[in-house]
Amino acid sequence: MGDSGKSSRSVAAGPLRRVNRGIMSVWMGWGTRVLPFADVATEDLPLSRLLRLSLIQVSVGVSLVLLAGTLNRVMIVELGVPATLVGVMLALPLLFAPFRALIGFRSDRHQSALGWRRVPFIFRGTMLQFGGLAMMPFALLVLAGAGQSSTAPAWIGQAAAGIAFLLVGAGVHITQTVGLALATDQAPESAHPNIVGLMYSMLLIGMILAALLFGAALADFSHGRLIQVIQGTAVITFVLNVSALWKQEARNTSRPEEVERTFQQSWALYAAEAHAVRRLVAVALGTLAFSMEDILLEPYGGQMLGLGVGDTTKLTATFAGGGLLGFALASRILSRGFDPFRMATIGALIGIPAFVMVIASAPLQQVPMFVAGVALIGFGGGLFGHGTLTATMNYAPKDQIGLALGSWGAAQATAAGVGAALGGFLRDVVNPAGLALPWQPAATGYILVYSLEIMLLIATLATMLPLLHSGRRAPA
Repeated sequence: MGDSGKSSRSVAAGPLRRVNRGIMSVWMGWGTRVLPFADVATEDLPLSRLLRLSLIQVSVGVSLVLLAGTLNRVMIVELGVPATLVGVMLALPLLFAPFRALIGFRSDRHQSALGWRRVPFIFRGTMLQFGGLAMMPFALLVLAGAGQSSTAPAWIGQAAAGIAFLLVGAGVHITQTVGLALATDQAPESAHPNIVGLMYSMLLIGMILAALLFGAALADFSHGRLIQVIQGTAVITFVLNVSALWKQEARNTSRPEEVERTFQQSWALYAAEAHAVRRLVAVALGTLAFSMEDILLEPYGGQMLGLGVGDTTKLTATFAGGGLLGFALASRILSRGFDPFRMATIGALIGIPAFVMVIASAPLQQVPMFVAGVALIGFGGGLFGHGTLTATMNYAPKDQIGLALGSWGAAQATAAGVGAALGGFLRDVVNPAGLALPWQPAATGYILVYSLEIMLLIATLATMLPLLHSGRRAPA
């Protein structure tokens, strides 16, 4: 009886297995053609492993939204912290941006007792990120003088909050830099465009999901809820990063003899390569051009076009959607051998009419033109970022991948932070008194920033022209 039951079940399971295999075959064939990153996988580097590695980018996105978005508003509105002090706290993580090149260099040369190069750095960055988030809610409450902490000296809250922001910033820069280097180590050069697209799409997806979740969790604000949300974020980032690292880097216990170089020597060697410094200058200029409007688009829409809070909040999704589309399209085109410098140039070119549309929307009172301009800014920025990072991956010497990606990250992150701060400063200091203008006087500061971004994009294009004619390096 038992044998006949097993036999009947195996007979019934046979057609089911064939149906499942057929469905999976159709899905994989369709997915490779339609999904922009499905063909990044190889036999040695399956898509599931790449998706798991990209969880590092998700944790980075969650931390960035918490710091620059959620806590920005909570500290000023709910906790009553002065806006100037909030600005200083949010700028502290940028102090580590220039050190990304050094971090990448150290991960290139390091070999732990267990035979890993990248994993120890990502784990250390994860612990810094976790530690900063774990202490942050209590530091913020002391900073705001909430409850019994109102009797404590002000410097205690300021120092504790500053340390928390510094730890999170250091963790984010370390994990993102070395995570990208680890992905580059494992993927062939032909897969670099799709690697970039996948990693940064996951970053944007993490930011969008985090913004929605933080908004819902803090809808009924209380000090206890703030502690739960931030410490919950600490646990989530730890789990995501550890899951991402699991069995990603092969151990190499042999210690080959290598010529030891200092960071200065390695940097001099890297900078001596053709157009290496020019690439970094182009990254800095282009990123500056695409980031000065970051904190201005929503108030511009509300103040100049009369958009409500809900409508301006949707601009973040519009901008992110444009960026996702840019990354997806760039991944598909670059994976077919298109020049990444040319892709970055196209992104910068798209940014020029995008900012013109945003500028013209105020005097014309055209909301659809403004929304389309915002989407195009995200789209152009996605093409530019993808092109420059893919070029950096392709041109990086095999023994300097971490240094090359760290240099790109240092230029990009520093320029993005400076751009956001500079945009807000220029908007506030411009005084159009006594000038006859074809738009509302209050729009002058915004329009000055957007016009400066157009000029920076033109400077970016001029910087990149020699790169278009430099030829593609043959794979090592």
